[in-house]
Amino acid sequence: MTTCSPENDAEPQRSACSPLVPILELKTRHPPSEMYQPGCENRSVDFSPDGAWFAWSKGHGVVWVVPWPLDFEHGEKTEADLGDKKFRCGERVWGLAFGPRPPKSAAETQPAKTPSKWNDSLLLATGLHDGVIKIWNVLTGCAVFDLHGHSRVVRDLVFPQNGTLTLISCSRDRTLRIWDLAEKGKKVQVLSGHKDWISCCAVSPDCSMVASVGQYDRMVCLWSLRSYTLIRNLNGEKSGEKHKTLCIFSSCDFSPDGALLATTSLNYSDWWIDLWDPYTAEKLATLFGMFPGYGEPTYSAIKFSPSGLELVMASEQLLYPMWKPEKRMVISHMWIRPLYGPLCCSYHPSGGVVAAGTRTGNVSFFRVPSTVPSLRHLCRSVLRHSVSTYEIEALPLPKKLLKYLTYRNLCLGVHICYDASEHLVNEISCSADFVK
Repeated sequence: MTTCSPENDAEPQRSACSPLVPILELKTRHPPSEMYQPGCENRSVDFSPDGAWFAWSKGHGVVWVVPWPLDFEHGEKTEADLGDKKFRCGERVWGLAFGPRPPKSAAETQPAKTPSKWNDSLLLATGLHDGVIKIWNVLTGCAVFDLHGHSRVVRDLVFPQNGTLTLISCSRDRTLRIWDLAEKGKKVQVLSGHKDWISCCAVSPDCSMVASVGQYDRMVCLWSLRSYTLIRNLNGEKSGEKHKTLCIFSSCDFSPDGALLATTSLNYSDWWIDLWDPYTAEKLATLFGMFPGYGEPTYSAIKFSPSGLELVMASEQLLYPMWKPEKRMVISHMWIRPLYGPLCCSYHPSGGVVAAGTRTGNVSFFRVPSTVPSLRHLCRSVLRHSVSTYEIEALPLPKKLLKYLTYRNLCLGVHICYDASEHLVNEISCSADFVK
């Protein structure tokens, strides 16, 4: 076990780390000759909004959808169980997403313009290598229609959490597209501005903004879902910083309250997570780490937990860091050696379980240690879900409370040290003005 802290932190805070616990695995049946070959990767996993279904791209153009929770013995599952659904997409699958996603409260529901035949449907969107998006009805197992428009790989898909049949996609053709599935995709908005491949997109919980990251142009763009225009590039001119001159931007995710946007970047030996205020474009914190002795990573995926208390990252270097804003223990993390090349991850909507897809096409599930949110965190989450940073700053509140509500009490820079001989590494601390 190794510890690391900034020089100015005279008294590092230490706390025990509860690791992710492997609980089960979904395995593919690829022939030995196809294992580890291009095309067998699992690049996307997702739970349905109600948590009753789990989908994974098992490689070679096939998506498997299984009922959740899984019911089998010995922690393994084959592909022939009753209730499972198999979708043959015909092309390599790069992204998938369940929809529509209902809002958190009935008051947020927008007037439905959806045909009655969709009212009780659960859809699955799959983004393919040739730029086509296939829409499936999960309950019937049938293909519904295809969306044409992207000219290259559809890298990511997301449904806004507002109950509508709106689908956002991003592609290696440098564009995002906003589709109206109620009109079978005939009504579409195209967002252009990236200078290279777009690797990931995410929608804010209030459905007002879309974030996208450019894999090689190092742009972190925010788009308005109301006017379909570019709001700002968060990264601006800072992409030329010395430690980021040769890097890949790979993933992004909003916190459940929408007050934070996390982005992941990596180069030949390091990774870092930037935490942004999407309203002010202020960088609130940067978490640094390393990949000692594991070669060059090429991709990583990041997800906030449903409670917003943890942030988990999956990378091809078998690393899962977790960030805890409520404690001075900022990150706990572990090496998970049995996995080969984790490429994607997803939380169950109720929390407690993380799924990780790998380069072999398999999926591993991990139990996340339960964390009881504090009352102040719950209050902040409810408030920030509907109140912007500018509106918070205008309130006549004590300085420390304002810093807490705007997440400015986070550490500006956290450096993480590893001991490659250990399976579990924790003990990260830094100086910060935490609200007491």
